[in-house]
Amino acid sequence: QVQLEESGGGLVQPGGSLRLSCAASESISSIYSMGWYRQAPGKQRELVATITNAGSTTYADSVKGRFTISRDNAKMTVYLQMNSLKPEDTAVYYCTAKRSPWALRAWGQGTQVTVSS
Repeated sequence: QVQLEESGGGLVQPGGSLRLSCAASESISSIYSMGWYRQAPGKQRELVATITNAGSTTYADSVKGRFTISRDNAKMTVYLQMNSLKPEDTAVYYCTAKRSPWALRAWGQGTQVTVSS
């Protein structure tokens, strides 16, 4: 199993930026896909962004043009750069990983992001 640990969450004002980090316990180059989900109170957990070991990325429509997912294989870390933050981005953000397209997901514990003035 891969262990995931998120960091970088906090309070930011609308229009501001924040960068989340997800440190993995093993080489992320050996993991098929990593990504970020988020869950706001009373809402379903939703996909935010993913990145494959080949570098392909996907984004939720709600964050396209504002969020960027990236990875640093040497640091075994995936990042989520969040710009132009909106109050509706407020949620607990979870890092996730899949060893293969058919494998179950591994999850981090989550980090709180609050966008408020």
